[in-house]
Amino acid sequence: MNPEGVNEGATDHRGDALPVLSKSATNMKMDRLMSTPMPSFTGSTPGSFFWTHAAWWFGKRVRAAQFRTREVTGRDTLPADRGNLCCAWHTNGLMDPLAIALNHPRFFVLGARHDLVTRPLLSWWTRRMAVQPVVRKAELLRGGCSEEEATQINGRTLLMLATGISNGYGCVLFPEGTSHSDSSMLRFRTGPMRTVLAAGAIAKSNNLPLPAVIPIGLHFRNRELFRTDEWVEYGAPIQLLDEDIPDALVESVRDGQWSEPPAENVISLRDKLRLELVPLTPNTSDWAENDALHLMGQVDARRSKTPLGSWREEVLAARSFRDALQPATLSYMDKEVPAIDHPSLPPARAVSALLKDRGLDGRDLDAEGTDLRSFSPLRGVLGLVRLPFFLLMLPIALYALGAQIAMGRLLGDSTDEGLDARTSYHFLSAMFGSLMFWPILTCIVVWLALNNTTALQDVLGFDWTLVYGAGSGARTMATATLVTACPFVFWLSGRSFAKFWDDWSDFKRAVTRMRTRGTARQNIRGALSTLHSEMDQMTP
Repeated sequence: MNPEGVNEGATDHRGDALPVLSKSATNMKMDRLMSTPMPSFTGSTPGSFFWTHAAWWFGKRVRAAQFRTREVTGRDTLPADRGNLCCAWHTNGLMDPLAIALNHPRFFVLGARHDLVTRPLLSWWTRRMAVQPVVRKAELLRGGCSEEEATQINGRTLLMLATGISNGYGCVLFPEGTSHSDSSMLRFRTGPMRTVLAAGAIAKSNNLPLPAVIPIGLHFRNRELFRTDEWVEYGAPIQLLDEDIPDALVESVRDGQWSEPPAENVISLRDKLRLELVPLTPNTSDWAENDALHLMGQVDARRSKTPLGSWREEVLAARSFRDALQPATLSYMDKEVPAIDHPSLPPARAVSALLKDRGLDGRDLDAEGTDLRSFSPLRGVLGLVRLPFFLLMLPIALYALGAQIAMGRLLGDSTDEGLDARTSYHFLSAMFGSLMFWPILTCIVVWLALNNTTALQDVLGFDWTLVYGAGSGARTMATATLVTACPFVFWLSGRSFAKFWDDWSDFKRAVTRMRTRGTARQNIRGALSTLHSEMDQMTP
């Protein structure tokens, strides 16, 4: 269902359909947008030092619980002496910029969709981090604001981002301009290129190193699921050169005013970025084809007796098959990606579809890749070892996390922003839910402990208020220790819950494999047999 008031069917000047806007995106609060705090570039963070560090710290803790495995590669290639503009494809809402910014060695000057700096609660934090609002073409063409207002807001934002990049900070912008659910990249917008060229002009005018553009691959196994796998792939930097920055642009930005870079420079950089960025995405005709390539990667690894040990290895294996099977004439500049026409794809599609319908994938194949693997008791030993600790922590987890889990599920499952925004709400509920609820829950625990010391002494065998002594100061220290310990215990209960979720998911997959019998099992074996026959005929 489209949000009320959206002019659905609107297109841009190229005739491409504009993205469907959420209700929040259509609610433009111009007074608050114009009063957005400006970043400062004199310290290590463009916004508040304390709140930025706090946000980064909390963000890393929540992401550690949200993802089962996380891997980052390519950070060693980042130029450390200059600003970076990081660019990636955009299919996972807020999780995409977080994946980049929280794994980058520098703090970021941030630009974001306009409603992120006006929403209740979230805006309190984004404004302290000096996040700058961006009005997208979709809001402008659908009448969310006037062209003059959009030009004023975006001009100021692009100038602030460019100034931050020129001063050595990181920045992330998505050339597609919107989060989406396609398996290949959308047409590129020019905003990131214009921003980094302006940053280069500002750097050049101040005799600073010219910034670099960093193409980044963002890979999520199942982006919408809790405890999925993530790989952040920093690609080779695209270094701006002196000839990319005309002297006229340097003169224009010298006085701190936004100026548009020459169109030919913008287009040249856009095309260069697309050539580097598209290979770091699935770039398939649809998601079913991408699943089939991942299945082929898993089967090939078993055929060569080199099982894939990580999500990153699986992505690279699928990429290898994609590059080998796609037409040699396919250009990364093409908007449409044709389906792979190869005899191995139909059986691979069939197997991946049969597995996906049961919540399985290529990891569930046996060592030969010809059938589903059996249940291994040894794999369940660790889960059984962890189970008593989880059961011990379960009441605390329900007390500490119940409200925010419910809030995350409610918001994530009812959002009008699409599947790509689901885990964004889970993240926000986990982060801000902890900040909102845990202080209150801690106060309740301390109040109950202070008013039930006799009952607790009977349970614990000692008076907890006297652990440091009998004086009032010692009692105060005991109370302070309890206050400090509560958030840590809450966090520990959350980690225990996450590990239990992993063990439970593995157990359900094992049960599903064992219960897949009869015709369903024969269909999987038959499709795998056909796939092996086709792969036997492939050129090494």
